[in-house]
Amino acid sequence: MTELDVLVPTYARPAALAVTLATLAAQDFRDFRLVVSDQTEERPSWASAEVQAVVRVLRIRGHAVELLHHLPRRGMAEQRQFLLDRVRAPFALFLDDDLVLEPDLVGRLVRTLREEGCGFVGCGLIGLSFAHDVRPEQQAVEWWEGPVTPELVEPGTPAWERHHLHSAANLWHLASELGPRAVDRRYKVAWVGGCVLYDAEKLRDVGGFGFWRDLPPEHAGEDVLAQLRVMARHGGCGLFPSGAFHQELPTTLPSRPVDAPHVLPVVCRPREGVEPAP
Repeated sequence: MTELDVLVPTYARPAALAVTLATLAAQDFRDFRLVVSDQTEERPSWASAEVQAVVRVLRIRGHAVELLHHLPRRGMAEQRQFLLDRVRAPFALFLDDDLVLEPDLVGRLVRTLREEGCGFVGCGLIGLSFAHDVRPEQQAVEWWEGPVTPELVEPGTPAWERHHLHSAANLWHLASELGPRAVDRRYKVAWVGGCVLYDAEKLRDVGGFGFWRDLPPEHAGEDVLAQLRVMARHGGCGLFPSGAFHQELPTTLPSRPVDAPHVLPVVCRPREGVEPAP
């Protein structure tokens, strides 16, 4: 069994998916299996020639690759739970389908999660089209000076404002300013979008994305809610500097009237195995 399952939910983005998988194939860390779940109504994105070419590279490098066509669409939370149900490894890395990853990123994430033993570690996404848009007022960072511990973060609290650090190219600008003084440092987050490595059992411990049944199909924030629940029980952190870049494509989910962390509780019901953080 591999140490890591990489999970990629995708919809109607064959070119972006090919780029994402190509940077995954170039990772220094090799001990992973890939699972792609496509919800394109007709021909899945992974059937395109460009994606198939990268899949062949992954397979000859020794990676098992599972390509799934998962319909009907019942929302992103259900799609993520579908992927989580296929995880066999102790660690599960959820990747968006429109990223560019530095070659050492997966290895850095795995090493950090091993060392911390917390629920998740993620890399905030950098949008390099904002490279000349410097926002010092959004670059406040709270470092973990000791071990990562559980904390309760909810909408409207001061800790919620940490999300600004992950906007635009703020992480890039902060890394340029701090340089080698801040390498592989852990920092406190509200949540991390697009590139998050979980301890799979700790994610299951808070119910995973099983709350999809309590949401309409058109929703957002399912990844946020799952992370908040994991943080409350097991802790979670961001990894600095980030090695994940966003392709900055238009969203494939234009209608998102319901935001999961604003309509469902962060602290889960006892039957889901979660207690409030100390």
